[in-house]
Formats: sequence, C-alpha cells, structure tokens
Amino acid sequence: MESPAAARIEKRSIDYVPENERHGKVSHQGPFWFVGNFQPFTLALGFVGPSLGLSLWWSIVAGIAGIAFGTLFMAFHATQGPVLGLPQMIQSRAQFGFRGVLLPLIGTLFTFVGFNVVDVVIIKSGLQSIFGWNPVVVAAAITVIAALLAIFGHDLLHKSFRVLFWISLPLWIILTVSVLFGGVTGGPAAPGGFSWVGFLAQFGVAASYNITYAPYVSDYSRYLPRDTKPTAIIASVFVGAAGSPAWLIPLGAWMATYLGASDALAGINETGNSAISYLGSVLAIVSTLVLVATMGLNAYSGMLTVVTALDSLRPVKPTRRLRVVTIIVLAVAWFVMSLLLTNATTALNTTLLIMLYLLVPWTAVNLTDYFFVRRGHYAIADLFIPNGIYGAWSWRGLTAFVVGIAAEIPFVVLPFFIGPAAAAMGDVDIAFIVGLVVSGVVYVLLTRSLDVSHELELIESHPELADPIS
Repeated sequence: MESPAAARIEKRSIDYVPENERHGKVSHQGPFWFVGNFQPFTLALGFVGPSLGLSLWWSIVAGIAGIAFGTLFMAFHATQGPVLGLPQMIQSRAQFGFRGVLLPLIGTLFTFVGFNVVDVVIIKSGLQSIFGWNPVVVAAAITVIAALLAIFGHDLLHKSFRVLFWISLPLWIILTVSVLFGGVTGGPAAPGGFSWVGFLAQFGVAASYNITYAPYVSDYSRYLPRDTKPTAIIASVFVGAAGSPAWLIPLGAWMATYLGASDALAGINETGNSAISYLGSVLAIVSTLVLVATMGLNAYSGMLTVVTALDSLRPVKPTRRLRVVTIIVLAVAWFVMSLLLTNATTALNTTLLIMLYLLVPWTAVNLTDYFFVRRGHYAIADLFIPNGIYGAWSWRGLTAFVVGIAAEIPFVVLPFFIGPAAAAMGDVDIAFIVGLVVSGVVYVLLTRSLDVSHELELIESHPELADPIS
C-alpha cells in the first residue's frame, strides 16, 4: 500500500487522460501562464535591446512585437490538450513517427534543462548580490523545491501559480506605478538609437520566449474537458502568456537604460527599494518563488520528454517511480551545469536563440499537421505503438524538420557562429522566420501524397483508437 504522500503524486504522465479525470478550467489557464512569465527571467529579456545599443522605445516595440508573435504559436498548441488528452510531444509522434519523435525531443529537452540552468544562475547571483546569500546553498535549495513541485505534478503546479499570482500582482503594480509617475528616478538615459541588429535580436529573444513554451503548453491543458472551445483556450493562453511579458520587458528595458541593470533580481531590488522601503527586497523574494515554480514547470515537462524518449526506444510503464527518478536525474544535471555558468545575460540571449532555432521547425510541422493536414483527428491508441498507422519513422515530418533547421544555418547569429547570409546583411538575424516558413511549406508539400482519408476511416470504424480506455 502506498503512503499518503505518494498517493498525492499525479498518476498520469505520458499516458492518455480519460474524460472522467478531466477537471481543469479554462479560467485557470490565463493566470497560470501569466504567472509563468511574471518573473525575473522575463524582466531580463528587456536588457537585450539596450545592451546592443537599442533605445528604450525601440526595445519596447521590438520586445512586445516579439512576444505577440511567439505567443500566437504557443496559444494554438494549447488547443491540442483538451482534444487529445495527451502531453504535447506524445502527439508529435503523428508527425515524426513513434521513434522519429526522438529528433525534436532533443531540442525540447535542451529547452527545459536550458531554462532551469539559466533560472538558477539568475537566482543565485541575484540573491548573493542583494542579501549576500551563499550561491551554492541557494542553487541547491531552489533545485530541491522545483523538483518536488514537478514530482507532485499538474494540480500542485496550477495551485502554486494561482497563489503566487495574487501575491505578486500588487507588488508589481506598486513598482510599475512608481516608475511611471516618478516615484523612482534613474540616472541619465544610456545612449541608444535604432539598428536592425539590435531590433531583431530583441524581437528574436522575445519571440523565442513563448515559442519555447509550445512543446509543453498542452501538458497543462490536457486535463480540460474535450468539449472546451478552441477560441476560449486560445484567448486565455494568449492573454495570460503575452500579458506579463508585455508588462515586464518594457520595465526591464527601462532598468537597463536608466539604471544600467544587468542582473534582474538586483534591478528589481534597487528599483523597488527606491520606490518604497523594502519593497524591492520583498519583490525579489516573491519573484524568486515564482521563478522556482516555473523551474518546477520545466522539470515536469522535462520528465514527460525523457519518458517519451525512453518509451520511443523501448515501451515503458509510466509509473510514479519512473517519474521521481527522472526528475531527480534532471535536477542533478541542471544544478551541476548552473554552478559552471556565471554570466546570466549572455547565457540568456544565447540559450533562447538556440531554443528558437531548434523549436521553430518543430512548431511549424506540428501546427500545420494539426490544423491543415489531419485537422485534429488522430488515432490516439496508435500513438503508443511503433507499428501503428503513424509508423516508427515518419519521413515527411522528419524531412521538413531537418530541412527547416538546415535552411536556418546561413541566417543564424550566435556569439560563436554567424551564418554567411546573416553576415552579408550586417548580422541581422532572420533565421527563425526562414525555419518557420521552410518547414511549414515543405511539410504541406510532402503531405499532399498522404492518404488522410484512410486514417479517418480507420478511426471512425474503430472508435477505441481515438478514445482509449486507460
């Protein structure tokens, strides 16, 4: 008999969530994703433009435009959770094959671990700067908390985010009002103007921020009832996920421009304490808690990614034990890597761009298949067997994915490599746009020979394929 604590651990992971276990609410999606972005990592995005010589206003325009662009793709992925009742990357087997999905899984795992590495660096360096706390102890403590949130799973994560929403909202309102109406005064504005390099760099990291949520947004909408209206969930996720970055990126750009901030938590502390005594210190602690909760979200979806990968190699039973062991391994990995990393701003920019390059081709293939090729109709049971109608390796999805990444290479701009096409344009980065268009177009062309009608006939004649009992 399992202990009461073990019984509270979510029992579902990569398996299908039956209709009788669906208990989510659309009204919870907006606050959930709002809080997921209502933290220092988001604020630090606003540092990118000013660090490249972009003016405050151009940094704000580029940041908000990038967030709107990236969130649009993320929000459309959220519709797949209620319809399919599956984690996002399990559903991707329909486009890439039972084992072929391993290729995009590499990119998604890099995303989850990469986010947590940078999160730990932001927190440990920030709290050391503000309070003098031991960075190794801080890193260990927040890693343990994030891992526990991920272990207990979906419901605890949602509850934690709702509580943190109401705690952090009034604090950020006070800080923002103080900045807007002169309660906080900075130094002279850093010199800045407009450049395409700076504008597209700011746009790119902002766009990638929510596009990188795309591989796991359905992980947190799969407990919604199947009859959830697509427009309702798209709107809820979009407003929530875009609202907080549209608020904090401009605030971060202001801190970088007028305070010379390069550390998110230190910037929050300085700005808040200038407005009201101890406001900055309190907000720094609350922001840390939000960031730790977001680390739990990354760990949860990282676990789903690893278990999906293991199951693709050799079918596994998604037990609670496997869940715990996987999360512990991931926690040790991001903890060790975070101790080796010191420059959070550079790491943030580089990590987000690499995530964007890897995930844009995947999101193009996945959304094109869901909305234009198969139109939301999948044999769910066949997603769990290598010899089902989707096969072990789906050459169409894999080809579109690889071609999209290859098309990006001449256009990428990274600290260690600049593509020849980007160099010819003065280091302007449009790689993610190229990858998005190329992968989507290639997949549409390749699926013209796909007999989707046969799949539909099979699903209609065998309803258990579309709605397995588990």
